[in-house]
Amino acid sequence: MRVIALILSGREVAKFVRPCRDEQIQPNGIDLTVENIYVFVSQVEFAGKLKEMPVEEIFPDSDGYWDLGPGAYLIRYGEIVSVPKGVVGLVLPRSSLLRMGCTLFTAVWDSGYEGRGVGLLAVLNPKGIRLKRGTRIGQLIFLRAKTSDVYRGQWQYESLQK
Repeated sequence: MRVIALILSGREVAKFVRPCRDEQIQPNGIDLTVENIYVFVSQVEFAGKLKEMPVEEIFPDSDGYWDLGPGAYLIRYGEIVSVPKGVVGLVLPRSSLLRMGCTLFTAVWDSGYEGRGVGLLAVLNPKGIRLKRGTRIGQLIFLRAKTSDVYRGQWQYESLQK
């Protein structure tokens, strides 16, 4: 069996991301921005489904910057993404984020998912980082997938309001 992965162009992906500014469109995907940042505040029981998010939002300063020390942070993207049927979404860290000593850990975005997704920002830089709200931190790519099913999980339509 021969399998060929097809990555959609950034212009094609842009049709399923809102808002989407021209500077976010890349040849092979769309840059996602950081809108909210949360710190982990408690241990959580996990048996396959998360009952509540063990996080507390931290707010940027009056200039829109967060000063983040080394550690793990849950981030919510600023864009609403609607993953169309027949594709799967992946988010990868932008190289500029890596150059700052940080990375994103993300999960698969299944066909049919709609919402403002989250990622795990790992600040590995021992001096920390200063990050501005609205900064482009990850790139969303869409790959064609042979599937007729769509996502119906607990995070469908998460945080659609900004």
